[in-house]
Amino acid sequence: MTPAEEFAEVAARFGEVVAGVRPEQWDDPAPVPDWTARDVVRHLVEWFPALTHGLPVAVAPGPSVDDDPAGAWSAFQRGVQDLLDDPDSAALVPTNPNFGGVPLGEAVTRFFSTDVFMHTWDLARATGQDATLDPERCAAMLSGMEPIDDLLRQSGQYGPRIDVGEDADVQTRMLGFIGRDPLWRPPARA
Repeated sequence: MTPAEEFAEVAARFGEVVAGVRPEQWDDPAPVPDWTARDVVRHLVEWFPALTHGLPVAVAPGPSVDDDPAGAWSAFQRGVQDLLDDPDSAALVPTNPNFGGVPLGEAVTRFFSTDVFMHTWDLARATGQDATLDPERCAAMLSGMEPIDDLLRQSGQYGPRIDVGEDADVQTRMLGFIGRDPLWRPPARA
């Protein structure tokens, strides 16, 4: 699968979850400590420019996440897809040393599409939607992350690993690995 195809698939699923959020749910708690459902979208939209830093391309700003999180995601998703669909843009090499000097398309696959995939669970769980993730993608991600466990923990991007047992399904094991409590549920609405 090309970076453009992978992003399209992962972002479409996230977009389905975004579309399923009711207006009153955007400020509900998310499984990431101190985050709301709105913050999940904000995180994805706001950290992406680090991937294009120093490149002659950017995603045009859309609506504010504060005012219209669904519109912000939709505009952002189209902008990222446009970058990946353009072979010249996808081949540019970001200058950010954290991304290993790889072409933008590969950097999006390694760092951003995986983040969108994982945060799909956060947003779905925060808003009471189906939080089932693709088991093959969960397995591939888990097998890629386990050998670099210490590096990932030191990055500060993952919480402490949660023991879910070796007999748990692959999604549960992947969630536990990244520090998510697979049993997390939003608090009951008053």
